[in-house]
Amino acid sequence: MKNRNHTLIAVSLAVLLAGCDDGATLDPQKQIGPNPELPQAKNFLMPPMQVPEGVPWKAGEMPKVAEGLKIEKIADGLMHPRQVYVLPNNDVLVAEANGPAKPTTRPKQLIMGMVQQSSGKGGPGGNRITLLRNVNGTWEKHLFIEHLHSPFGMQLIGNTLWVANADSLVKFPYQEGQTEIRTPGEVVTELPGGPLNHHWTKALLASPDGSKLYVGVGSNSNITENGIGAEYRRAAVLEVDATNGASRIYASGLRNPTGLQWEPQSGKLWAIVNERDEIGSDLVPDYMTSVQENGFYGWPYSYFGQHVDERAKPPRPDLVAKAIKPDYALSSHVAPLGLLFYGGDNMPQYRGGAFVSEHGSWNRKPLNGYQVMWVKFENGQPVGTPKPVVTGFLTDDQKQVRGLPVGLAMDKQGGVLIADDAGNTIWRISAAQ
Repeated sequence: MKNRNHTLIAVSLAVLLAGCDDGATLDPQKQIGPNPELPQAKNFLMPPMQVPEGVPWKAGEMPKVAEGLKIEKIADGLMHPRQVYVLPNNDVLVAEANGPAKPTTRPKQLIMGMVQQSSGKGGPGGNRITLLRNVNGTWEKHLFIEHLHSPFGMQLIGNTLWVANADSLVKFPYQEGQTEIRTPGEVVTELPGGPLNHHWTKALLASPDGSKLYVGVGSNSNITENGIGAEYRRAAVLEVDATNGASRIYASGLRNPTGLQWEPQSGKLWAIVNERDEIGSDLVPDYMTSVQENGFYGWPYSYFGQHVDERAKPPRPDLVAKAIKPDYALSSHVAPLGLLFYGGDNMPQYRGGAFVSEHGSWNRKPLNGYQVMWVKFENGQPVGTPKPVVTGFLTDDQKQVRGLPVGLAMDKQGGVLIADDAGNTIWRISAAQ
């Protein structure tokens, strides 16, 4: 009852304090693509909030899929599944985690935390990796690695499994077919963490030759309100040498790069990025972009190129001048958390394009995201308008949410796996026939 009362108080207070915001004035479609419409920034004592009530999936309920597809549940009863990774033998690894405990430094953070928890984003994560194996059509579940620290990214290079914890990159010996690893992980390098670890997820991607690992590290604040010192080696993609753990900043100014993938036609590194909050329902569009070596993408001083954020003090016109404009906006506050360039044969209509999972907004009225969509690519660049592929996580009246999509992966049959961290479920989509 105490938690329920806290949630009701938080929701009521958030609604009251957000009452000065009239909500979005732009159609989200106008904020999609290479040249999104960007209105004037607003200032708030409390940012606008709209959070649906989190409810579990009922028996038989599933997300909706686009025509020509089917969806099935392959695992449930997990503890905040965040990322999925398919091993060479088609076993599936699931990283289960929620953010590590962090101090509350401002009243706004207390309210925001309670409000977001009401949508199903709260609760303890598993701090483990579970292995799923399909045996004659039945999915077995095995406890693969435990006692991790908010794991997120996973990559296999040869016989070494790499795992990105909230504060470290660790490696484990792996043998194909094993269903558990009990050998303690070896810490290869520390990653930005600490007691205050605002964006804790660490996306992970190996280079094609396995010599390097790329780690997405989010900022430690919305707009440096915790001081610029708290942003050391953050809001960046780090490059780590797989041999000795030496690391450097590969690209910076990316507020929260949660997904990293190689675009198959160009061979370039791409990321999805969660942009800054608290300047209105229509700002700032989250985006997907190619990531240039030594490139700077604006955070915290500007967004979408040279649009200056007046809140960042002291100003840095020198950095604003060289800020790279992202390739493709996804519209505001959709919170993209999963990226997958699809190269399978099972769903040929999606081959060559990118699936993007949108965890969904909490500070936009009306809500935005809460789906898996697909973006067409031509000649290594996104084109046209995204197509919804998996919906139904959010009820039609936007009052309840049953699931929140995060990680994406393709299995050996060309099906796409979706980690649903609020529904504690792994879904699989494939061709209907």
